[in-house]
Amino acid sequence: MTLNPELPLQFSPLHRLQWEEAQQKYVILYPEGMVELNQSSAEILQLCDGAHNPVQIVETLEAKFATTGLGNDIFTFLNIALQNGWIKQG
Repeated sequence: MTLNPELPLQFSPLHRLQWEEAQQKYVILYPEGMVELNQSSAEILQLCDGAHNPVQIVETLEAKFATTGLGNDIFTFLNIALQNGWIKQG
């Protein structure tokens, strides 16, 4: 499965993104376990809401953090998330 930059992304209904107070970080919960996320990963996944496509996610985060050049890193992470089934596209 390849990431399409123009199709919106949505968090998988089989996984849950939530703040874990005990770890003081966001995590992905799923029946088999949990994945701890760093701040950057959590920022990206919070925008996988069915309304943003990958290009819009890059633009939103570059504006939020007043920087440029985040596209490659964000697209790499989104591809990993897509392959792991954390997000879906379409």
